[in-house]
Amino acid sequence: MNGPLVTSLGHAGLRIDAPGMRMLCDPWMSPRGAFLGSWFPFPDNAHVRTPQMLDADWVAISHEHLDHLDLPLLQGLSPSTRLVIPRYPSREMRNRIAGAGIRNVVIELDAWERLALNDRGDWVTVIPELSPMCHDAAILVHVDGHAVLHTNDARLSVSQLRRAAEECERPLDVMGVQMSGASWHPICYDYPPEVVERISSEKRLGKFRAVTRLLRSAPPKIVMPYAGPPAFLDPALAHHNAAVQAPGIFPDQAQALAFLRDRLPGQTSLYLLPGDRLHVGSGDVERDSRWADFSFDDTSEYLRAYAARRADEIAAVYAELPDPPPESRLGERFRDHFLALGALSGYFLQRIGMTVRFEVVGRAGGTWDVRLGPETTEVDLSPVGGTPGYHLTVEARWLDAVLTGRIRWEDLFLSLRIRASRDPDVYNDYLVGLLKHADRDALEAVEGYETSRDPAETVVLSDGRTDYVVSRYCPHAGEDLQYGGVVRDGRLRCLGHNFEFDLETGTCLNARCDPLQVTRAPAPLPSGR
Repeated sequence: MNGPLVTSLGHAGLRIDAPGMRMLCDPWMSPRGAFLGSWFPFPDNAHVRTPQMLDADWVAISHEHLDHLDLPLLQGLSPSTRLVIPRYPSREMRNRIAGAGIRNVVIELDAWERLALNDRGDWVTVIPELSPMCHDAAILVHVDGHAVLHTNDARLSVSQLRRAAEECERPLDVMGVQMSGASWHPICYDYPPEVVERISSEKRLGKFRAVTRLLRSAPPKIVMPYAGPPAFLDPALAHHNAAVQAPGIFPDQAQALAFLRDRLPGQTSLYLLPGDRLHVGSGDVERDSRWADFSFDDTSEYLRAYAARRADEIAAVYAELPDPPPESRLGERFRDHFLALGALSGYFLQRIGMTVRFEVVGRAGGTWDVRLGPETTEVDLSPVGGTPGYHLTVEARWLDAVLTGRIRWEDLFLSLRIRASRDPDVYNDYLVGLLKHADRDALEAVEGYETSRDPAETVVLSDGRTDYVVSRYCPHAGEDLQYGGVVRDGRLRCLGHNFEFDLETGTCLNARCDPLQVTRAPAPLPSGR
């Protein structure tokens, strides 16, 4: 049995073809790119956006980030194409689809709920991340007797991956893995170059190691790194393309593949470029002829030509979001916006407990402070002095797009069209969570998840000299530290999100987070009579 045919659509997009089933997974191919014209698929995938490639029975979409939820593309689908999405605590994803005028049938799936794709026994399910702080999910497709796991941006746990194989009653045939970050930290922060380099290298290696450890737990027959970095084609952002090469934060597919082959030499690993096709049953690959002379080694000329092809689309983004005039009442709308945000969750306010200063650049801008928690929210449009915990600089045109609902805060952050600093230099996940969700149901789901965990369950971890009894689940996002915790030099690093904890005090060292419960294990009794 040759099995289904998997075609790369570029970035994290895949097409799966089998008898009686045609599915697109996270297709992102619209010429405008994503996140305010900041991100574009790399390499260019325009040649695969054809009527034949988009003719499908199903489109499965993992989450609402616009490099996965391509609304212009979905608007052009056949009315008979059905959309499959995970059911998240927030309705943001469904609202975005409806707001774009897309009238296709949308089917929301709960975690591990199977949806029959045809009368041949094929099915699909979704596997969301354990913590509702992140609305990301993998898509598991069982088709023509084979299993394809498309992890997208989801950080799966070891137990989730093992269950995926159990659900299919066979080893996974193909597993697509995301090995490049999508973070504005550290490259948008006001750090010296050597600090940016150090943090970027730590994040790159942390991601690579986490994926490698996961793959060892339930090896698929074929593992396929995808996505890699976007291309930054706007001249204002083109310097971020340098973050592709080591030790940058956006490693490409070739670098990810080299790491996998070095660390997992017995694992069949490969990557596909847009238009390349993998025969799942045999493992044979058909390469798209346009990539015969392409290499990730030196892409400067390729990116220059690519940027020229997309210059009109980038210019249109600026034209559609002009610098708002003074009479736009940007400051007053900013204040109303944050007073409403601050009323969504006392749990989040308590854990934020800081002042965030916004430097808004433009005719209607200014310096504005938002005090979020621990009990109330206050907005000062004429602050005097003070030391903010976070400091964000943003153009008025992009902030106006957030306040009018054209984009979300997380879209703005992912666009990299910000500058940031923080004092102390400690990550506050609750601040980012409040902004990215801005939804009462989503915030209540996080609170419920975090307050219902049993801190009494423990696991013993060792650095080779000392054994430590620690909470089994990371207090940040619930990663199982039995599989996802690394102990070194008196610190425990959670591989889920790279939170680090002091093993003497349990204090989180690099983020605002509840402490880890930790004690030293008793020394073994000496042997003797």
